[in-house]
Amino acid sequence: MLHGWPETDESKKLLLEQVRAFAKSEIAPKAADIDREHRFPTEIVKQLGEMGLMGMMVPEQWGGAEMDAVSYAMAMEAVSAACASSGVVMSVNNSLVCYPLQTYGNDEQKKKFLTPLARGEKLGCFALSEPGAGSDPGGLKCTAEKVSGGYKLHGSKNFITNGREADIAIVFASVDRSIGHKGICAFIVDTKSQGFQVSKLEDKLGINGSSTAALFFDNVFIPQENLLGKEGQGFRIALSTLDGGRIGIASQALGIAQAALNASKKFALEREQFGAPIAKLQAIQWFIADMATRLQAARLLTWHAAKMKDAGLKYSKEAAMAKLAAAEAAMWITTKAIQVHGGYGYTKDYPVERHFRDAKITEIYEGTSEIQRLVIADQEFANLD
Repeated sequence: MLHGWPETDESKKLLLEQVRAFAKSEIAPKAADIDREHRFPTEIVKQLGEMGLMGMMVPEQWGGAEMDAVSYAMAMEAVSAACASSGVVMSVNNSLVCYPLQTYGNDEQKKKFLTPLARGEKLGCFALSEPGAGSDPGGLKCTAEKVSGGYKLHGSKNFITNGREADIAIVFASVDRSIGHKGICAFIVDTKSQGFQVSKLEDKLGINGSSTAALFFDNVFIPQENLLGKEGQGFRIALSTLDGGRIGIASQALGIAQAALNASKKFALEREQFGAPIAKLQAIQWFIADMATRLQAARLLTWHAAKMKDAGLKYSKEAAMAKLAAAEAAMWITTKAIQVHGGYGYTKDYPVERHFRDAKITEIYEGTSEIQRLVIADQEFANLD
């Protein structure tokens, strides 16, 4: 359940209620099977696209729903509360693929690539991380060699969400490693291009319905018109994209935490010990109170970051705060949810075991909690009164 709406119009409220109803009736019943079978939620993703949820902030002109970041955060939370794997597929397509195309792409690129992505007709991935460049994107080794008519891409990427299923990849590579991050470019790559390979699929702790892939580029030709933004602008594109992505992952973490809290309240009311429901025990009541408080605090930070994005204000610090707070709240809440369930919580018969596994990655991808703290601290020192 989402507790209170920020200021928004009735049509957005209606859409978000529809998202919550869809998530509850159509997504949640399939989540355990998706996790157990490590199955990509193809049908769910298709339905999300039909509902306009795969390009929520993209203008209608380019196939999107033209909604704001606050509405996106709420929809992401609702979907992720039902199935965190479905949530991250939706997040990557919205935040990490549609956003840079919308912000830095030209009209031809928006027509050719952004429109089908926003409509949910195609799926995208964001290829930044490498085996030796995770938290340090400036140290990437993937290269783009200038050739007649474009570039040839060489190298590898890893931990790429949607990497197996994506039709389009936003790939970051350097045209001149001697000048560091100033040589990094962003490219729009068709995953059917000759030389593009999915070289490995990770066997993960959680988020098992979403693929996490290693990609390999063996002389992949990229036409000049597929350069996103300007040459040398890739590092800036990556960092600005990750700011918005952190709002999406914060919202995913909120959804996971809300699902764990809901499951804990239900279990506490049904489970009896010492002749009464355990919800009557002070220890359980304190768990629930602390879980709800941490969740709402993180939710308000996330909405605040989204509001700043909607207002066109700089929001890097606020997005980092939101992701840090929401990810760590999700990990804490899912841990306590297992404690509320006791031995049952440690079994796969109850959903909190899955929520616990799913929560951990929110402290890692799109910037670890440690990186978020660095972002926050840097801006705090830069704005010393």
